[in-house]
Amino acid sequence: MRGPAWRALLVVLALALADAAAGRFVVEKNSIQVTSPDELKGKYECAIGNFGVPQYGGTLHGWVEYPRTNRKGCQSFDQFDISFKPKKAGGRPNFVLLDRGECFFTIKAWNAQNAGAAAVLVVDDKSEPLITMDNPEEGKEHLENITIPSVLITKKLGDQLKKSAEAGDMLSVLLDWRESLPHPDERVEYEFWTNSNDECGPKCDMQMDFVKSFRGTAQVLEKKGYTQFTPHYITWYCPEAFVTSKQCKSQCINHGRYCAPDPEQDFSQGYDGKDVVVQNLHQICAFKIANETGKPWLWWDYVHDFALRCPMKDKKYTHDCASDVIKSLGLDVEKVNKCVGDPDADEENEILKAEQDAQIGHGKRGDVTILPTLVINSRQYRGKLDKVAVLKAICSGFEETTEPAICLSEDIQTNECLDNNGGCWLDKANNVTACKDTFRGRVCECPIVKGVKFVGDGYTHCEASGIGRCEIGNGGCWQDTKDGKTISACSNEVSEGCKCPAGFKGDGVKSCEDIDECKDKLFCQCKGCSCKNTWGSYECSCGDEKMLYMREHDTCISKEGTTATVGWSFLWVIFLGLVFAGVGAYAVYKYRLRSYMDSEIRAIMAQYMPLDNQEGANQQHHVAHADDI
Repeated sequence: MRGPAWRALLVVLALALADAAAGRFVVEKNSIQVTSPDELKGKYECAIGNFGVPQYGGTLHGWVEYPRTNRKGCQSFDQFDISFKPKKAGGRPNFVLLDRGECFFTIKAWNAQNAGAAAVLVVDDKSEPLITMDNPEEGKEHLENITIPSVLITKKLGDQLKKSAEAGDMLSVLLDWRESLPHPDERVEYEFWTNSNDECGPKCDMQMDFVKSFRGTAQVLEKKGYTQFTPHYITWYCPEAFVTSKQCKSQCINHGRYCAPDPEQDFSQGYDGKDVVVQNLHQICAFKIANETGKPWLWWDYVHDFALRCPMKDKKYTHDCASDVIKSLGLDVEKVNKCVGDPDADEENEILKAEQDAQIGHGKRGDVTILPTLVINSRQYRGKLDKVAVLKAICSGFEETTEPAICLSEDIQTNECLDNNGGCWLDKANNVTACKDTFRGRVCECPIVKGVKFVGDGYTHCEASGIGRCEIGNGGCWQDTKDGKTISACSNEVSEGCKCPAGFKGDGVKSCEDIDECKDKLFCQCKGCSCKNTWGSYECSCGDEKMLYMREHDTCISKEGTTATVGWSFLWVIFLGLVFAGVGAYAVYKYRLRSYMDSEIRAIMAQYMPLDNQEGANQQHHVAHADDI
């Protein structure tokens, strides 16, 4: 499947990306100020690690320790009984000085953090310009749990610090991030470079976790005008020599102009790279249309909901599912589709062309080559993609005294359900909604109202279920009122479903129609009776005013003396019946008793008076009966 041509294509793409990265990658820096010993006093540059939590806008002062063993920090310091925790409560924190090499930077930071270090200073092992310590493609098990900052210092400064530490000097340094990000005015501009692919492993999970946690905060900042946010997506082009290849056709759109890697790295199954490009394009266009309507913050809802409702693993990563999400947020689907354009057209797509141009660095910002990447005030953010860490970095981009209150307190709250009901299900008639406001944004979850639980997907449908459901919107069943009389197809005796009551027919949900008992000749069929249909029932009257209609027996009886005559006749019939029954029962009893006595007497007489013949027996039998009588 992956022949020489495809391998050649991968090499070409790799070289192209490597050249771009090498040419424009910018190392983001902060400063380290040595305050003692005197011979090393001064301010130096260091490179911010792309993991942990840099203290953007702040400083951190501490003592520097160079461990006596495990100096590269690749093993747990517990094995060597080494701790970097302050010896006294409230003491100045300790930074650990570690040598570069043998293991990932993140492993060094994780081991140092577990030993109580407040920060990590990694000493470069060669004399070269500072580089960015990135998180690895492998060995990410500790990445999300690293909360201390890490920096890389030059070999020259590191050797001086190590020499001073080994001599027993007290090493004191100040890490300073106050100028790591520009802070020119009262508004922060930031970009988030991401991807719609949800099958790329830990990086994709990290991006989605960030979107979920930061969504509410981002929307508050945007709605109040404190920030200007722009999402971006990385694509690349297929070399012209390979445009017609099967691999380029499956990974690219618009004849090789815009490409993305295969989500599963397997071209024989699942979704292709071109599917990712198309969904990236949907997300950019959703932002564009939302921005035009003055609601750019809806991008966060769209990306969040698309990830939940249209995952690759459920085979819902499609145009139709994307359109459903766009529609649920109140955005114009036709405008979004027009923005997306024709992926098969042999022409440039203006939106994606602008994205490729934006990837190229300008000013002090380098090329964007790492996903995910956050750019704040034209500087690439370094560190853990975490709500608190990112918020602190954004807040450091405001001019002093102009930062919003949200930067001074973590107690933030935004009610997204007030805007278009958050894209969730809503029953306006009964004022019941599936939108639930949360600290991080909102969730679409069928509610519990007055003890009645609603069930459904929360986005398009919720239905009352269980006992008491008829009290909420009549359980979604038919109901009507006429002449002050209300009839309902909902019953609290069952937990679900609707059924038309007696006298009506229909589905019970949309309608129940009155049954005409008179027309259908179901009742009031007695002689001389007159039938009149009513809503849900009927009225039957006898032809003679002296007669009374009995509904149970569908018949008419006299209202006057006949009633008493009929009653006494009925009682005499019962009485005579009981008499005859008693006499019959007594006759049966006497007959059975006489038969029994006859058989007993004959048995006794047979023992003492043997009978000579049948005739004698018959005579004796008659005598016995006579005597008995």
